[in-house]
Amino acid sequence: MSAVQQEAEREKKSVALSSVAAGALLTSLKLVIGLMTGSLGILAEAAHSALDLGAALITFLAVRVSGKPADAEHPYGHGRVENLSALIETLLLLITCVWIIYEAIERLFFKTVEIEASIWAFAVMATSIAVDISRSRALSRAAKKYHSQALEADALHFSTDIWSSLVVILGLALVKVGEWIGAKEMLGRADAVAAFGVALIVIWVSMRLGKRSVDLLMDRAPDGLAAEIIAEACRVEGVLSCKNVRMRAAGPLVFVDMVISVPRTMPLEQAHRTASAVEERVRRLVPRADVVVHVEPAAREQESTVEAIGAVAQRRGLAVHDVRVHDVEGQHLATIHLEVDQNLRLGEAHAVATELEAEVRSEVPGLSRIDTHIEPIETQAALGRLAEEQVYTVRDAVENLVNELDEVQDCHGVTVREISGKLFMTMHCVFDPDLPLIEAHKITSQIEGRLKERFPTLERVVIHGEPPPGGNRKNS
Repeated sequence: MSAVQQEAEREKKSVALSSVAAGALLTSLKLVIGLMTGSLGILAEAAHSALDLGAALITFLAVRVSGKPADAEHPYGHGRVENLSALIETLLLLITCVWIIYEAIERLFFKTVEIEASIWAFAVMATSIAVDISRSRALSRAAKKYHSQALEADALHFSTDIWSSLVVILGLALVKVGEWIGAKEMLGRADAVAAFGVALIVIWVSMRLGKRSVDLLMDRAPDGLAAEIIAEACRVEGVLSCKNVRMRAAGPLVFVDMVISVPRTMPLEQAHRTASAVEERVRRLVPRADVVVHVEPAAREQESTVEAIGAVAQRRGLAVHDVRVHDVEGQHLATIHLEVDQNLRLGEAHAVATELEAEVRSEVPGLSRIDTHIEPIETQAALGRLAEEQVYTVRDAVENLVNELDEVQDCHGVTVREISGKLFMTMHCVFDPDLPLIEAHKITSQIEGRLKERFPTLERVVIHGEPPPGGNRKNS
């Protein structure tokens, strides 16, 4: 756990513990004054505060447990204990409401209790309001700062106490007015009515809190959030579509998993970077999100036939190059250079080519003909030596070619290797940087052909075309 996380856990525990102390103080004061005055409203508040004390204790324990890191048995961490504690608090509040409503009905219709609206009754309720305001603000700040539902539920309890205490003060004030104007019996029932009002407020808050707790425990996603995540993901370059967005909250964390589609021709590393970009966008939209993105390959709407053939080969784990598609008199013809292990027999290599062609025809039904050239590829490095005795002869031939071709400014880095009696040559040729690539390729192919004519044992020529250092052009 990082230093920042440790500090956050300490602050959450401190706020929760101070709420326990405040709940104990208010419960004691209300209980004593309620018994002294006989006010059901104050006794109802005492019961309410007692449950707030229990809720604060549950919150404190929940905050302690939720701060534990994820382990093998709890891969999503322990954050759900906050949601569970909030649900328990809801049940406790509803039980209290049943007792308050029952006692209020008894006092309204079946029995009479003498109530003393003393200065102490008003004092304890005023003290309760002051403490409730202080604690609700502190808890609300911590809940928003650390996205803690347990602290938010506790803050809601204390803020509800403010309104319920005001209702009780109103009931006591009406009792006092009844004493002054001689309507004590009629206005004396205001205390029971006030208690009934407290119960209704608590029920309303409890139902809201309970619904939110159940929603989170049942992994209910916020309305419209999945659509926003899909929209954000599709804004990332390379993402074709997004689906199967799932979310679940566990304490302050939100776990998001989703599936995105990228072009099937996209290299693996680029697909990984695209997924990381999607994760970053989701985290901007949903702070504290732990995002897992599954990437699936898909065909682009404007995918070319050459790309489709390459994707089919890649799917089969095959390497192809120099794939060409031609439109000849209304027929689409494809040629493929297929690379296979040089140790395969012809029949085995032909079977690989045939299977590839069949899948390509299925994927690209408009092709009239497919011709595959099978090339053996060495799977291990071949042993060879530098053919130093050939280098000078080859360099002279290269120099003569450079003098004949105006487009070639220079050739350097000529190396010649001998492997299994064959020569392999590499070189760098310098061209004008503004020369079209297709023209540069034609020239290098021409050089390759001329060299192979000059040296029959030359198996392969690799020419690296490049602009001059600094991009300087050849003087005319």
